[in-house]
Parts: sequence; structure tokens; C-alpha cells
Amino acid sequence: MPRHHETRELPYSAEQMFALVTDIARYPEFLPWVVALRVRSDNEIEAVADMIVGFKGLRESFSCRVEKRRPSHVAVHYIDGPMRHLDNEWHFTPLDGGGCRVDFMVDFSFRNRLFETLAGQMFDKALRRMIAAFEERAAALYGVAA
Repeated sequence: MPRHHETRELPYSAEQMFALVTDIARYPEFLPWVVALRVRSDNEIEAVADMIVGFKGLRESFSCRVEKRRPSHVAVHYIDGPMRHLDNEWHFTPLDGGGCRVDFMVDFSFRNRLFETLAGQMFDKALRRMIAAFEERAAALYGVAA
């Protein structure tokens, strides 16, 4: 069961990072392995979406509910798909002098042994690439900090 927690201090506001993370309809534009995404519903406190992820010829779809507490917290709750479970949380804390601390946690496991094996082998590399994609997206949207 891959599990990871990471903290980063970024030059963007908590509101900016919250907006980036909750703009799930745009994930296929910048997140690796997100092949397609359909937003079923979206409002200020919650979104529900179906996502197709692909890696080396394998494709799986899953559904999740995204809980939003502007501008400090985002939690992803798994609904259905190839996973046994998926928990994903983002916390955004303003820093003195600007920017924010981003706490990111993900914990998941697959039902499919092949996906579980691939996830275990590639987890750290994939997670670093995903986190970098969010940081690059922030820089593209909000500018590179001096």
C-alpha cells in the first residue's frame, strides 16, 4: 500500500494553491497519466469526477469526491474503480512574509495485483513527477517567484 506525506514551502498564496488543486477539470492539461476527466458536479464545497489514468498501455477509470474547504484544505474521497482505497489530502497554510506551506498526503492500494506491483515499483518517481507538475502549473499560472 503506497503511502506518502510531503511538505513544501511555495511562493504562492494558500488561495492560489487551493484554486489550482480544486480546478480538477484542467488536470488532463498538466498532470502526467491523466488521460481524461469528466466532472459530474462541482460547487464551492464539493466536486465529483470520473478520471481515466493510463500508464504503459494500461488504463483504468475511477470516481472520486473532492471535498473543498477554501482556502486551507482539499480532501479526495474514493468512490469506485480499480482501487481498494484512496485517501488524498492537501493542506495550505499561509507563511509569514508570503507564500504558503503545502502539506500533501496520499495513501492508496489497488485491487489489481499488476497495478499494485507497478505502483509499488514506480510510486516514488511517479509521485515526484506529479508534485513537480503541480509546482510547474503554479509557476505557469502565477509566475515564477523571484
